[in-house]
Amino acid sequence: MSAPAQQRPLGRRPRDADAILAPVARDLGRAAAAALYDELALSPKPGLVTLISNGSHDDMDARTFFRSIAALRGYFVRIARLGMAGADFEALERAGIEAEARMLAATGGINTHRGAIFLLGLLCASAGALIAAGRPLTPAALRAMLDERWGAALHRRAQRPSMLPGGMAARRHGLRSASEEAALGFPAVFDVGVPAMRSARTRGLSHERAQLDTFFHLMAALDDSNLAHRGGLEGLRFAQQTARGFLADGGAAHPFATARAEALGQEFEVRRLSPGGSADMLAAVCWMVRIGAVDAVDAVDGR
Repeated sequence: MSAPAQQRPLGRRPRDADAILAPVARDLGRAAAAALYDELALSPKPGLVTLISNGSHDDMDARTFFRSIAALRGYFVRIARLGMAGADFEALERAGIEAEARMLAATGGINTHRGAIFLLGLLCASAGALIAAGRPLTPAALRAMLDERWGAALHRRAQRPSMLPGGMAARRHGLRSASEEAALGFPAVFDVGVPAMRSARTRGLSHERAQLDTFFHLMAALDDSNLAHRGGLEGLRFAQQTARGFLADGGAAHPFATARAEALGQEFEVRRLSPGGSADMLAAVCWMVRIGAVDAVDAVDGR
């Protein structure tokens, strides 16, 4: 996806700007919902819910995720529009809180996509702001816009102690929280996930194998608070070391990568480990693939 050729910066838009931008916001939001499906459909995916497995979860399955994704479709479009309109962080946060309530209503109180609401929502807002400013959608530009528009607010938010399970686990074990990850511009997504996806695609891996390779790169690098919550520091380090071993042996390019990932999944299920943070970041990378950002030339200022 690329910005309209005649797009003008915010504050100097034509009167019919809404008519021009609304379809673009719709496409950004639809790509986000589709990326959540990409993440769900990837299989095998150790410890996580897929179309054919509940992973390490007793309280959710693919149908739970379908209901959640359906409930969130409008949110991603809305937050892209907010980004286009130059909304402040408080407006984005309100939209996210309302989306979380819709998710929980759709799933019967089960948290399927809380992290994705935060991460993908911010990225959709950043993409909307770039489009409105007539700038190209590249990973570097998305990250720069996130910091330019909402970086200060994200740093303030990172100072607030989280009462959510993952946030408390991060604080207990001295790990970087999701809020701190956001304040830094999501380094796991942009410094690990995007390069891993680009490398996999350059090497000619299939769509699914590229996603699998990216997922293992993310799990190897990220201090995933979901893993720390479910398995303590020992569980987190086990998952990271397992992912690094998978990659060292050829990753998703290995002829038996699928069988190896399935075997690892059994170990994760025994330990009740679920790398949910890595799954959210995989969805973010899948979204960038869908909007054409991963293959775009990295340039912060494309004007």
